[in-house]
Amino acid sequence: MSTLPDTTLQRADLRLDPEWIIPIQPAGLTLQQHSVLIRDGRIVALLPRADAETLWRADVVQALPGQLLMPGLVNLHCHAAMSLMRGLADDLPLMTWLQQHIWPAEGRHVSDAFVYDGSLLACAEMLRAGVTCFNDMYFFPEATARAARAVGMRAAIGLIVMDFPTPYASDPEDYLAKGLAMRDAMRDSSSDDGLLSFCMAPHAPYTVGNKSFERIVTLAEELELPIHLHLHETTEEIATSLQQHGLRPLARMQSLGVLGPRLIAVHAVHLTPQEIDLLARHGASVAHCPSSNLKLASGFAPVAAMLEAGVNLGLGTDGAASNNRLDLLGEMRTASLLAKAVANRADALPAHATLHAATLAGARALGLESEIGSIEVGKAADLIAIDLSPDGHQPALRPLYQPASQLVYAAGREHVSHVWVAGQALMQARDLLPGAFSDLNSRVDLWQNRLVAEFD
Repeated sequence: MSTLPDTTLQRADLRLDPEWIIPIQPAGLTLQQHSVLIRDGRIVALLPRADAETLWRADVVQALPGQLLMPGLVNLHCHAAMSLMRGLADDLPLMTWLQQHIWPAEGRHVSDAFVYDGSLLACAEMLRAGVTCFNDMYFFPEATARAARAVGMRAAIGLIVMDFPTPYASDPEDYLAKGLAMRDAMRDSSSDDGLLSFCMAPHAPYTVGNKSFERIVTLAEELELPIHLHLHETTEEIATSLQQHGLRPLARMQSLGVLGPRLIAVHAVHLTPQEIDLLARHGASVAHCPSSNLKLASGFAPVAAMLEAGVNLGLGTDGAASNNRLDLLGEMRTASLLAKAVANRADALPAHATLHAATLAGARALGLESEIGSIEVGKAADLIAIDLSPDGHQPALRPLYQPASQLVYAAGREHVSHVWVAGQALMQARDLLPGAFSDLNSRVDLWQNRLVAEFD
């Protein structure tokens, strides 16, 4: 880093000088020898390096040779605290995994402290993978919000609802009352930095009844919140819905008013062409979680067909208990490759479209597209740098012809070098900066010792 003299007309707090910039908007664009200028946590200019040097004065100039700058990744579906259950019950079908392993473990162990520590662990992993914003659904959401705030990450916190009791709440009204109180308290907090947003988060059609969905739709409209919902994840879910309600889950959601531009349909694996068209016509979004779908053998989502129909498609990791990695860069590669195989077309979900799904599409689903998801003047400076430098230590990234393709198909989370959220550095040269991580490992070890009995 260096300091520039006060000789230019316009001032910035920070100037970033990478080798390449992929701004996401306009689509398909890769810039070289450009700079991004940041003031008060926001992007104030994106312009050629020579103009940045002559027209702007920055308090700090950070050179990023051989590195690619892009918007921070948006993890559109996560259960952050489940990081403490990573590897607890692998190689099992979804309902067996849930009913015989995860739900019993949650019933015995999940608490405010569990969720806080698990969410911190997830934040550390996601930051290292270039995720600057995550959309979460889990119990004790206030603890997840406190963890995100302690770290400085952007997070959409789900107001989870189920029709059965858990250690968090006793019934749907209790879930809603606690979630709404949490939202109000967080928004009114003196430490509110604008990094938290909220979603209604009914867990799934098979855990939430019609009366609860109707109440959720009313609240979502009143509060202008997205509705974050597992939907059409497995064939079993669809068969159960037909047996109990005489409707496929998406048709049931339509009848209850859930289907609309606020809906974030998580997984959306088993869809007919008519259902894809229905999602598109109603302006709904999909959170595609390819690795979780593969690991739980849920199936292959029709990604290319959804995109062709106009569905807004973002990417999510799901929780570490059903994926084992909160690695959205890895999800990009998997999503693109799977889309090609399922569509039987090599041009399905190309590199730039994949980057859009991991950034601006996720932001749009959360109602944050005017704030994050692309490098544009006026937006928050949620940015990541990825080291593609030819330093001899990264043979897997050489040679380099197209930075976007290299990023999607060859780079990994180990190449993320710097992370900023609202202009604040959270990782520099691969070193995590937030002090909240300082004694995390010892607490994770304690939780592991408590949970190890679940293997017996």
